[in-house]
Amino acid sequence: MNLFQNDYWSPIKLSLEVSSISVLFVLFFGILLGRFLSRINFRGKIIIETFLLLPLVLPPTVIGFLLIFFFGRNSPVGSFLEGLFHHSIMFTALAAIIASTVVAFPLMYQTVKTGFQSVDEEVEDAARVDGANELKIFLYITLPLSLRSIITGLILSFARGLGEFGATFMFAGNIPGRTQTAPTAIYIAMESGNMKMAWLLVLSMVFISFCMLLFTNSLNFANKKP
Repeated sequence: MNLFQNDYWSPIKLSLEVSSISVLFVLFFGILLGRFLSRINFRGKIIIETFLLLPLVLPPTVIGFLLIFFFGRNSPVGSFLEGLFHHSIMFTALAAIIASTVVAFPLMYQTVKTGFQSVDEEVEDAARVDGANELKIFLYITLPLSLRSIITGLILSFARGLGEFGATFMFAGNIPGRTQTAPTAIYIAMESGNMKMAWLLVLSMVFISFCMLLFTNSLNFANKKP
């Protein structure tokens, strides 16, 4: 089977593009909320954190249903976006990006938060005594000392977004060349009896995921070495 035929390469390419874009949002909001919630305590914090981690335990179909509810054309957000883009975002690549971002965010948030909490607060306090402001402390002390956690969170979030199926299938659909990601292409190939294509896509996803997890484990192993 030709590896460069569109039926094979298009879903792989779209999955990589969707995951790459969604991980940028995950990185930004993960660092922002991870830093904020790792250093302060307030009433209701546990409820907020539970809400942020909820996509980890919710069935993908529930996430897909909620995305349709919040971003469908009958919702205020959906109506606003439809007016902005002149069409509904459902069954578009943007819908796939949103679904990927939602399911991948908890991994990034939890990993980054753990990294921030591992930074010795005495080091940050010493920098404050020396006159450094909070932004400089964050950029030159907290971020560098949490870099391994951030990279690990990025890889895990990318892998999670890459393998997302249920929410994407419900919210973005399965339009070849537009919203058909690798997981949905595997499902359709199985349903249609095209086992060669299914195996080709499965092996490609296994290879990509294996490489990312291998890199993550290598980072963790290097971090534990004396």
